[in-house]
Amino acid sequence: MKWRNALKDYEFYLKIERGLSQNSIDNYSFDVKKLISYIEDHDIDSSPISITKETIQQFVYTIASIVNARTQSRIISGLKGFFNYLVFEDYRDTNPLDTIESPKIGRKLPDTLSENEINDLIKAIDLSHPQGERNRAILELLYGCGLRVSELTHLKISDLFFEEGFIKVTGKGDKQRFVPIVETTQKYIDIYRTEVRNHMIIKEEFKDTLFLNRRGKQLTRAMIFTIIKQLAVKIKLDKVVSPHTFRHSFATHLLENGADLRAIQLMLGHESITTTEIYMHVDKSHLKDVIHNFHPRK
Repeated sequence: MKWRNALKDYEFYLKIERGLSQNSIDNYSFDVKKLISYIEDHDIDSSPISITKETIQQFVYTIASIVNARTQSRIISGLKGFFNYLVFEDYRDTNPLDTIESPKIGRKLPDTLSENEINDLIKAIDLSHPQGERNRAILELLYGCGLRVSELTHLKISDLFFEEGFIKVTGKGDKQRFVPIVETTQKYIDIYRTEVRNHMIIKEEFKDTLFLNRRGKQLTRAMIFTIIKQLAVKIKLDKVVSPHTFRHSFATHLLENGADLRAIQLMLGHESITTTEIYMHVDKSHLKDVIHNFHPRK
């Protein structure tokens, strides 16, 4: 079995069997490609079936000298997934990474913005610019519904159920969920649709796509990042800001104001409550109120 063939089969498995998005598949493939490059660069005669724990260990030592602990941990995790697939398909009897430990890393707390910082970013949008109303609707939606950037760029007009107060979101692995949307966010989306989008020349394949660029095509992830970074520079915000920062802020502000963690999990589309629990580390001040209000021995 050749490395490139094994990787291609693995990508097919991730897409068909696991139902992962192309973005997730690319991330998993990137980790395996790192190992393939190492093997080719060092003229190592090992196939995916014959490669030993010692060779993998030497690769891990090499990357440890050039990447941080978090990246190293991610690569090891990605390779474990690849070799677990080979074991699952009976190409190998064991996973050579089973006894290789990832470096110990602290749990990274998400960056968040305050309400004032979010308001300042939105106020900095030039509404006289043709794309101003669109950009305001984008930021309001990122913060108002906690969407991932890919979920926002793929959002369709047919996914908007404003009368019911929900939008349908297609998340990782094409899994769909309904997320509540408040009237304020609905208002800004409607302004963009009626005053801007309705007057655009739209490419046929993007007739149902909500957010479009000037050429009538779907916005890219990179464009959303650029819009937000430019606004951060404009207001001299001394923080690293991305679309995901709005998602973190959405969850953190809900939790700080007393929202149920399970409800936040459902709105964010997290498969495991453990993923959502990271927001518990951001602000624990509300936990005292929970004890005082609900414990029988308060």
